[in-house]
Amino acid sequence: MFTFNPAFEAPTGSPIRELFKYLAQPGMISFAGGYPASDLFDREGLDAAASRASQQATLCLQYGPTDGLAVLKDQLVQLMTRRGTACTPQALLVTTGSQQGFDLLLRVMVAPGDVVLVEQPAYPATLQALKLQQADVVTVPVDQDGLDVAALTALLESGTLPRPPRLLYTVPTFANPTGATLSLERRAALLKLAARHHFLLVEDDPYGDLRFGGAALPSLLTLADQVPGSRDWVVHFSSLSKIVAPGLRIGWMVAHAEILRRCVVAKQTVDLCSSPWTQAIAAEYLASGALERHLPRIIDAYAVKCRALCDALDAHLPGSIAFHRPAGGMFVWARLAGGQDASDYLRACIERNVMFVPGVAFYKDNIDAAALRLSFAAPGVADIESGVQRMKQALEGF
Repeated sequence: MFTFNPAFEAPTGSPIRELFKYLAQPGMISFAGGYPASDLFDREGLDAAASRASQQATLCLQYGPTDGLAVLKDQLVQLMTRRGTACTPQALLVTTGSQQGFDLLLRVMVAPGDVVLVEQPAYPATLQALKLQQADVVTVPVDQDGLDVAALTALLESGTLPRPPRLLYTVPTFANPTGATLSLERRAALLKLAARHHFLLVEDDPYGDLRFGGAALPSLLTLADQVPGSRDWVVHFSSLSKIVAPGLRIGWMVAHAEILRRCVVAKQTVDLCSSPWTQAIAAEYLASGALERHLPRIIDAYAVKCRALCDALDAHLPGSIAFHRPAGGMFVWARLAGGQDASDYLRACIERNVMFVPGVAFYKDNIDAAALRLSFAAPGVADIESGVQRMKQALEGF
């Protein structure tokens, strides 16, 4: 009856959001969604920021500039400075969540058939966006230290790629789904590869502020200032979703002026501008210093929850589920040691009112069916303990 764009002939939704229907199941404990803990939202601080923003009716209720409200851009520049990265308001574009920024970048930089490199396992929405853009996706493996730069080097020098890659997507700090953090040595090597082979290095950094262990590492954008010729090849995305509230839908990108200019034009055709109302609230919140005061509470809580999850896995499923303890973020990447299919295991777990995301959701190819992702951010400590006990019961009867 209808003729669709070939990319939408048989579209598939987010495999993670497909699990949401089970959240309504009474007594369900979820390790599935990568949601921040609702009880850790700084409601008082956000209420105060919203009250101050509402006094500026023209600013927050009228259309705003496509690249973002100046007051918010100024605050985001200060936030980036505190993270160790110097940038200007002109080098920053406010987006409706960082996912929109990635979509805009693909519209501007990637044509159907272009080669795009992606770390694997990877965030499913990234794979979905690339599929809809009709990119030729080539995966690069990761290990407990993040993207395997040696494997990437071999790939780039092998001559097997059909075309030079346009960009590489990575979450170098507390990756989703693996929780891995790219080592300093690999970061420097990755920047050198981008400069040498002239591909955009897309750094997605929503979790970097959620460190509760180990020494902080500079972002790729920060480190690029020390690697000659690499800064122009870095596109940096970040977001307030995981550290303030996802309902604000505030993300931003930092990139070369020519890339940003084109992304602004692309954004004009999508939503004209991100919500000035929530931008104004975010600006007031950041300007008040509330984020710096509240963030330690979030970090401390996630440290406790992560330890509770990992300790429970060690106590109740020793030898049955292998995993690495992350030093921050929201995720534990695990694997059924017996090689069982995690999708089948999920069904057994749902019957016992506990769920997670099977690893298949994070792969384009070379799927490890035994892998699974557990998020410790949203459930309470008592639920984490109960949830792992239910996982043990499900595995015993599996």
